[in-house]
Amino acid sequence: MAPVATRQPPRLADRSPGITGAEIVAELVPPPQFDHASFESYRPDPDFPSQAAAVEKLHEFAAVWRAQRPGGFFSRSRKPKLELPGIYLDGGFGVGKTHLLAALWHAAPGRKYFGTFMEYTALVGALGFADAVKQLQGARLICIDEFELDDPGDTMMMTRLLGALIETGTRVAATSNTPPNSLGEGRFAASDFLREIQAMSSNFETVRIDGLDYRRRDTTGRAVKVEPEDLERMVSVMLERGEHVTQDDFGALMRHLGTVHPSKYIKIISGVDVIAIDDVFLLTNQTDALHLVAFIDRVYDAEIPIIASGLPLNEVFDAEMLAGGYRKKYQRSQSRMVALTTGELPPHAE
Repeated sequence: MAPVATRQPPRLADRSPGITGAEIVAELVPPPQFDHASFESYRPDPDFPSQAAAVEKLHEFAAVWRAQRPGGFFSRSRKPKLELPGIYLDGGFGVGKTHLLAALWHAAPGRKYFGTFMEYTALVGALGFADAVKQLQGARLICIDEFELDDPGDTMMMTRLLGALIETGTRVAATSNTPPNSLGEGRFAASDFLREIQAMSSNFETVRIDGLDYRRRDTTGRAVKVEPEDLERMVSVMLERGEHVTQDDFGALMRHLGTVHPSKYIKIISGVDVIAIDDVFLLTNQTDALHLVAFIDRVYDAEIPIIASGLPLNEVFDAEMLAGGYRKKYQRSQSRMVALTTGELPPHAE
């Protein structure tokens, strides 16, 4: 009797999705884990007073909208303090910047958008600068998570976009990311951001948030790896249960990510319950490493667990990368890899 053919899981490397401007706009909302993020559900670390101070600053920033609502819990007899149209949350990874940015988004009335720096630059690429401005004009609030300083051209394009929106009354909130060749923490990133946007800097108030990466507070700090035979068994069991699991060789997946614009990574993982990766190895090419960072960000936002064999995922970046200008970006990704492989995904990710 002939053996029964084993069902093969689909591969992410076989997915080459397209994405339109309309689809990007439709996705400009906080990730699912922040559906109910609020200032009240943010838990400041008492060892770092700047976290509670940041919540108060954002309350003040949102006071303009609250004052416009007649009556209700947030109504106040005094006029709100005059605020700058932009606020910039500066701090390390895992201190709650994204949670607070999403909480501000939820507090804003009317039309509003929330996305990563990469998603907004992809929108401009899909629609063109003028049409992107038309699409976003009239929004009460634009939230930009992880404002990138990696590409000077993209950075200056985004500052032009924000300038055009602020001129028409849109308010802007952003969180920080590490600029290239910066080994400094916190305020160094903030000063570089403000310098890059030049004349725009007077529109932004910088709010520093200190603290520890709370994703590491309850984890061992190392991504879980499984033996190859165990990975195969786990994938087979999940397929039998009807779960949507994909399985890719790490090298093939990395080559594929290099052929797809990072704005499309979210569609690559659409509908997937679990991602299995075979034979993870050390990366020595920085372009590959940055593609992996962008991919892990999308997987983390989608809360898709990863099972992997080979090198523990959080050890894929070589020593030169971890000592270079993208150090904080790699460290944030390592933290997320630990969470994705240990099942320690928090209810509010950052």
